Formats: sequence, C-alpha cells, structure tokens
Amino acid sequence: MKNMIKMSLVAAVAVAGLSSNVAATPLTEAIKDVDVSGSVVYRYNDYGDDNRAGTKDLSTNNYKIATSLKSKVNDYVTATVRVVTGTGIGDNQGTLHNFGGTDNGKDLNPTLQVNQANFTVKTDVATVIAGKQGLTTPWTVAIDSDSNEQTGTGLLALVPAGPVTIAAAYFNQTNLDAAHAIIDGDENIATVGVLGTAGPVSFDAWYLDMQDSFDSFTVGAKATIEMITAELRYTSLDLDGTNQPDNNSLIAKIGAKVGPVGLGFNYGMTDKEGGLTALDSDAKTSLTGWNVNLHNKADADMFMLHADMNVMSGLNVAVNYNTIDYGNTSATETEETELYTQITHTMGKNLVTYVRFGTFEQEIANDETQDAITGRLQVEYKF
Repeated sequence: MKNMIKMSLVAAVAVAGLSSNVAATPLTEAIKDVDVSGSVVYRYNDYGDDNRAGTKDLSTNNYKIATSLKSKVNDYVTATVRVVTGTGIGDNQGTLHNFGGTDNGKDLNPTLQVNQANFTVKTDVATVIAGKQGLTTPWTVAIDSDSNEQTGTGLLALVPAGPVTIAAAYFNQTNLDAAHAIIDGDENIATVGVLGTAGPVSFDAWYLDMQDSFDSFTVGAKATIEMITAELRYTSLDLDGTNQPDNNSLIAKIGAKVGPVGLGFNYGMTDKEGGLTALDSDAKTSLTGWNVNLHNKADADMFMLHADMNVMSGLNVAVNYNTIDYGNTSATETEETELYTQITHTMGKNLVTYVRFGTFEQEIANDETQDAITGRLQVEYKF
C-alpha cells in the first residue's frame, strides 16, 4: 500500500511538469528516501434532541484524510509536507469535514489544505524545524487524525541540556484566529518550554505570548508507577487589555490498569472569572469528554469517570460518565451530564472501529434545555 501511494505521488508530480528534474529521475531514486504515512477517518454522528429549536434530529457523514511525506535531503536535513482534506481552513473548533447531513441529502466536496511544509535540521547541538508546521505546545494540537490541527509558520528549536530539553519557538502567523473572537491569527507567537524526566516522573513548564492577545504559562507532571498513572497540570492565561478576567485551570488525572480492566478518574476546575486556558478543547491544558468539556468555561468543576475491559482479543468495552457545573452567576449557572458506552474493535494495528451510544443533558439556571440521545460510528485506518 505504502509503495503504491509513493508511486502515485511521484507520478502525479511528473505528469504535472512541476520539475523536469523529477521527471527525469529514475523512479527508484525518487522514492528511495521518502517516507509516506497518514490516516483515513470516516465518522457518522447521530444527535436527537427533543428540546432543540428547529431541527430536532441531526445526522452527519464526516471524513478526514491526511497524508504526510518525509524526505531525507541529506544526513542533516529532512523535508516534510502534510496535506489534509476534511477540515475547514482555520477551523479550530469543529471536528471533521461535514460532507452533508443525511437529512438534506447533499453530498459536499471537501476542502484541501497544506498543513505542513517545513525543513528539519538535526545536529548534535540542536534540532530546528523551519517553515509551516504543527504548533506543538500544551495549548494546541499539532497533529490529529480525526479532529483539528493548529498550525503556524516560523521556527522551533529543541536543545538538549543535560537531563532536560529546552524548546523555543517563534511564529509570525498561525491559524488560531478562528479559535476565539479575541484572538487574531495574524499576530506573532513566541514560546519557550523546559521538558525533562526525573525517575518515573516526566515534567514540563511552558510560557507563551501572543502579540496583542494574551500571555500564558503552564506546568505539568506525569508519573507512572507499575499499574498506576497520575498527572497534574496548572495553567494561567492573562488576556491583554484592561478589565480582563483571570483565566486559570487545574487538571488532575489518575488511571489504573489491572489485567484486562482499566479505570480512570479526571477532575478539572477553572477560575470564577474565566476558564480560557487552551486553544483547542483537546489540548493538554483542557479536559474533554464527548459533548462535555472544560474549555473556556468559568467557575467550573468537571468530573470524569471511566471504566473499560478487554473482553476478548481486539475487542474493548468502555463506560464513561462525565459531568460539569459552570457559570459565575445564577442566571448562567449550567450543568451538563453525559453517559455513554463505547465498543472498540481493533482489527490489526492499522484499522480501528468504534461505536458509541449515550445520553447528554444540559440544564441552565434550573431550566432543562437539552435532553439528547447521541450515537456515533467511526472507522480509522492508518498507513
């Protein structure tokens, strides 16, 4: 499969006449140092809401297709290109590309975008990535097979320094403008971080500044001892300007694996003034379930309970219960609760299918506004 993809890509470049040199190069030489990887995801969502105004039932077909090519230029330099179809350009809040709801019968064409086009220079002193790349920070998601990817153009340097690694980056443009109205993706971003390990504990500390928008810091630690994994992270984000709310979050996670059984408990809380501490609900500085998440919610307390079991080889059954209370006034006080089960079938290491089914309830100021039945089917293939 991988060789077929490589041949198709090289042939396409040759036919297009983008480079006479490529067309003249023997095929074996052209693909010798090219690594091709990627993913294909299909997702069907079904959402039935008895209380929603307008359309009460919504079902959608969604896709995301991503292909990454890495080519070794020489002993020090690697070129990377990542092409994605299935996400709206600059869309940081949605998920996959909606090819049309099944209710209206439309079958739409996807968008196509280049998410990465960069060069990596690796030496004994440092690794430097220059160009368009994923934003690899705790506030963002750089690569995701079935959801959003935050990207930017600039430089990222990783410098080993004894037991730690120092990360420093500067980007003169990003795709973050769709994340929140207060953020302009054209503004510059500078960030620095320290990452390391001490025995069973891995830790990191980061600072990020976005010009004329905000500055933020986060510290986190994760430890794995035998069957137990524990994680703790604190994040603070200050918006530029006067009379802006304080945004803080504290997230704690603990999980255990005993034979075929897995158990997990997560807790997240935010400041009474504001809870904007991430640029994607799936980032490390936030906490997310299915329809319930901590992202940008003030005065929040969120609890997540998870249990799963491998009932046979390649088949896992899980139950998830998530609940959150947020809102800093009696008029905005909101409670959301979801309960769902997920059955996951792993057919080899490259193909994973899961089915979800559950309920979602939302109550605003003691007035029930949503009572939904939710369902999902997802198929993911990685190559």
